[in-house]
Amino acid sequence: MARLLPNADHRRMPWKNGGGETVEVIVHPEGASLSDFGWRVSMASVASDGPFSVFPGIDRTLAVLSGDGMALSIEGLGDRLLTPQSAPLAFPADAPTTARLTGGPITDLNVMTRRGAFRHTLTHHVASASTALPASSGERLLLALAPLGVSTGDGLIGLQPLDALVLAGAEAAEVVPAGDSAAFYLVEIMPA
Repeated sequence: MARLLPNADHRRMPWKNGGGETVEVIVHPEGASLSDFGWRVSMASVASDGPFSVFPGIDRTLAVLSGDGMALSIEGLGDRLLTPQSAPLAFPADAPTTARLTGGPITDLNVMTRRGAFRHTLTHHVASASTALPASSGERLLLALAPLGVSTGDGLIGLQPLDALVLAGAEAAEVVPAGDSAAFYLVEIMPA
């Protein structure tokens, strides 16, 4: 059964390190804290340079939703530049990481899973026509970047920018653009 998570209902909270604000889209299990979640999808506003929060035993993937971009320095991986056009970047959330903004504040999308319990993928899509979403062995979350519809067995569900829709892995779903195209991120969460 598809579950709509409107942007207006996402939970706002301070970063683990107190350096900014995060918007929690969904956490599993429901109500889990930053220290005991199995997986989590969130967005963050980054307004200044500084260190990332460290999450022991967690894998993360990051994408830039808006703004110019940020340069990351990740222990063990070196320097990486993330922009709205670049592919999502996967790295260990327990590797010390610092960020430097390249042209003002940004908003990012952050997917985290507990290593050994869950794994995830994060992919960016632009659909210019109705497009079937791939089935998965776990759960899928679609985060809309533009107005779009998702056709499921329950009917057509409309999403506005930054609304999310959670789908069971086997549930058939098709993205339907509201305009010329529909841009969205697709998160897949699977057991490890």
